[in-house]
Amino acid sequence: MNMVIHKQALGLLFSLLFASLVSISNAAEREAILVADLGPQIGDQVPEFRLPDQDGQIHSLDSIMGPNGAMLLFHRSADW
Repeated sequence: MNMVIHKQALGLLFSLLFASLVSISNAAEREAILVADLGPQIGDQVPEFRLPDQDGQIHSLDSIMGPNGAMLLFHRSADW
């Protein structure tokens, strides 16, 4: 009985090791992503804008700016 448990544990260990090696080799093949090329970055100056919200009301940078600044969140919805 102990021998069966050990063989099963060893088989699981080899399976995990193989899966890890496959994952590492796949990660090495991926092209690096340059985050700076994806768009505005944290701390960048926001250009002036006028955009509608979900209710159709128009907002500008000045209209959302508070005493401590503003945080913009762009959420891509599945309902478009």
